Amino acid sequence: MSEVKADGIILRAEGISKSFGPTKALVKVSFEIKRGQVVGLIGENGSGKSTFSTIAAGIQKQDEGQLYLNGEPYSPADITDAIAHGVSMVVQEQGTLNGISVAANIFAGKEQQFTKAGFLDLKAMNTAAARALESIGVTGVNPAQLVNGMSFEERKLLEVARAECSNPQLLIIDETTTALGKEGRDVMYRLIEKMRQGSRSVLFISHDIEELMNICDSIIVLRDGHYIGALDREEMTVGALRKMMVGREIAENFYRNDYNGRLTDEVALRARHICYGPMRDVSLELHKGEILGIGGLTDCGMHDLGKVLFGAIRPDYGEVTVDGSTRITSTGQAVKNHMGYISKNRDTEALMSAGSVKDNICLPNLPRLKKLGLVPPRREMELAEAWGKTLSIKMQSPKQYCMYLSGGNKQKVSIAKWLASEAEIYIFDCPTRGIDIGVKADIYRLLSDLKNQGKAILMISEELPELIGMSDRILTFKNGEISGEFLRDPSISEHTLIDYMI
Repeated sequence: MSEVKADGIILRAEGISKSFGPTKALVKVSFEIKRGQVVGLIGENGSGKSTFSTIAAGIQKQDEGQLYLNGEPYSPADITDAIAHGVSMVVQEQGTLNGISVAANIFAGKEQQFTKAGFLDLKAMNTAAARALESIGVTGVNPAQLVNGMSFEERKLLEVARAECSNPQLLIIDETTTALGKEGRDVMYRLIEKMRQGSRSVLFISHDIEELMNICDSIIVLRDGHYIGALDREEMTVGALRKMMVGREIAENFYRNDYNGRLTDEVALRARHICYGPMRDVSLELHKGEILGIGGLTDCGMHDLGKVLFGAIRPDYGEVTVDGSTRITSTGQAVKNHMGYISKNRDTEALMSAGSVKDNICLPNLPRLKKLGLVPPRREMELAEAWGKTLSIKMQSPKQYCMYLSGGNKQKVSIAKWLASEAEIYIFDCPTRGIDIGVKADIYRLLSDLKNQGKAILMISEELPELIGMSDRILTFKNGEISGEFLRDPSISEHTLIDYMI
């Protein structure tokens, strides 16, 4: 591991450039991170944040420029080499491996430290994994259990423990807090403060401006692959950061401003007495032309509810019906009944990351695209191009793989496929997770447009301002049960909802 030099600069980037075909992801980016600093990195989707972080973490190489770690040229061969040099990263999307245990995930690539005479000492590895989890404040997790049944948030915390047990001098956190509930975020914030107090550094990537302002010593802004500037703590304001990000003033409030809506009598979807996991006897109705917000802590059952409503999970008890009588028992049945589901976990559930934009948009629409039993490629391309244009998806072409899109553009693709299918009922699970303010405003406008068209929208969210700002009605969850119901009203506050969630 590199030693920290006297000048206190841990990482220095000089003229870093990276292109993907004609797309310039980074253009001569230069900045410094000092020892004991928490540096925020912000910018719209496609600004180059994740590209830079993956270069620093050894996941990919820059085309031009040079990184310096503690004053020495730094060109990690791969992620393992980066860790050996003291640079670890917690990625935005899922970074754990199914089919192996918690301990095996935490010590992936480091098994040799528990190997004696050619045999892996599982007991020693499990004990070390428990200590690694405890070091970040996570208890009650069995290191020997498989990760397959764990939630996305629980998996994220395993990745945090994996990064921390390498004792990094520089920890890169890419949008991780957007996947965490309050308890998970508190774990992350404690670790960040521990890094700062130990004269170690953090590069913290987030779209949440207020979060960055609360925890960062300085914030660097990228726009369209270019370094725009940096603000120290005393210079930070929401308005200044937004303007640097997009190059123009952004309205302070991009939520709905209407409060006179009434629910229609037409029920689009009804759930009766749903029991599954933490959910106990959950019943609700979703009306046409309504945005129904669902809020609660991460483990309250609300994310499973979205999957139950879409037929992706069969409940232990209860039923879901549309149009008054048709029962939904599978995803295929849901799609046939004009339902669409946008998962919280984009890369693993909402998209085929190794598929193209065209493939993803067309998949639910193949039956409609058929002609004489075949799907003409021209019709697929036309559909993908049309919706790519409608939602302003930034891509080289509809043939580009989704894995190479920014988070916001991935989210647009996951929405576009259901818009193209002319769905009447939409289930959005954390619709703006990990996306910038520009795309967030676009999605809020889209939700309002769908509502005005008479579509039924169920929006599950961990963001209280989003629930309050966009919902006609809010149901709060606590311990797997509906704990409160609130009609749209300007007097509703975050504290009001929190009292019914905790």
